[in-house]
Amino acid sequence: MSAYTPKEILEIYNTPLMDLVYRAATVHRENHDPLEVQVSTLLSIKTGGCPEDCAYCPQAARYHTGVESQNLMSHAEVFDAASKAKEIGSSRLCMGAAWRNVKDDKDFDHVLGLVSMVNDMEMEVCCTLGMVTETQAKKLSNAGLYAYNHNLDSSEEFYKEIISTRGYQDRLKTMDNVRKANITLCSGGIIGMGESAEDRCSMLYTLALLDPQPESVPINALVPVEGTPLENQQVVDSWDMIRMVATTRIVLPQSVVRLSAGRTEMSKEAQALCFMAGAGSIFAGEKLLTTPNPDTHEDLEMLNALGLKAKAPFKGGRKEKHLFDVEQNSEEKIRWSRPEHKIEANELYKRKTVVKQEGL
Repeated sequence: MSAYTPKEILEIYNTPLMDLVYRAATVHRENHDPLEVQVSTLLSIKTGGCPEDCAYCPQAARYHTGVESQNLMSHAEVFDAASKAKEIGSSRLCMGAAWRNVKDDKDFDHVLGLVSMVNDMEMEVCCTLGMVTETQAKKLSNAGLYAYNHNLDSSEEFYKEIISTRGYQDRLKTMDNVRKANITLCSGGIIGMGESAEDRCSMLYTLALLDPQPESVPINALVPVEGTPLENQQVVDSWDMIRMVATTRIVLPQSVVRLSAGRTEMSKEAQALCFMAGAGSIFAGEKLLTTPNPDTHEDLEMLNALGLKAKAPFKGGRKEKHLFDVEQNSEEKIRWSRPEHKIEANELYKRKTVVKQEGL
């Protein structure tokens, strides 16, 4: 249960920035080691070709972003990437596949093998694979999955302005399935898509209502990508990122706030304020799935300059394997929704695409 109402969260968000950061820093120190930051690596194990219409995503098949569809990475490729991530100090590897939802096929079996392999490397394993059923989540748990990422993206109201191929309740259902499988939950959102401050706070309220609340809450700034409906969206101001991190820290005091996409647009000083305000994790590596990310060595130099240390894996306890009976339940067949309502940004994108093609 949330300790705050939506109105109270908005009041926190609108607190003068210096007071807000001070309050958030106090909460952070009461619940976390303020000098500890988890370094994670995000790896796209299956890129492009996604059937969804998320207005921000360069991996959607319907957009023309230059992202080429690629098959699942092999065990050897993922092992090599995980080894390099571990060498630079990453304690968590998050593997992402551009799927709408998980299917019970050989590709999913392959992912289960990847999860088990990385878990055996003494790294926390996180996956973001789209929507999952309870049985699928339990299979991932048995393979050693530590965390599952499934972002809310924004408020339920604004969600309808950026995605029409799946419903908000499907997100919540997947998160519930993850919990039933004894997997930690990683769920946050993106700011800078055209949403209001009320939308940002509504998303935090929804996360705060979860019982238990998410262990991880990524805060992303939109990275506008040419070829997507949000390609001309103005880059979010660093002050907004600092404000959002601080508000998240206060509203969700036990969660790890993950400073995620958009750091390339932030100065080291702005990032330092985010750490002070409660951010406890960054993603290292040249890319976050398909979008740019700061240079790894620059990140490590920044953490060293700030006196921050990398967090060791499994500080929250080791994830055990083989806990669930995962015989496929024929009654479990879930039909994920397809609202297919019209989105203004997407309709404008379609018209612009037609004009460009006719002009060729």
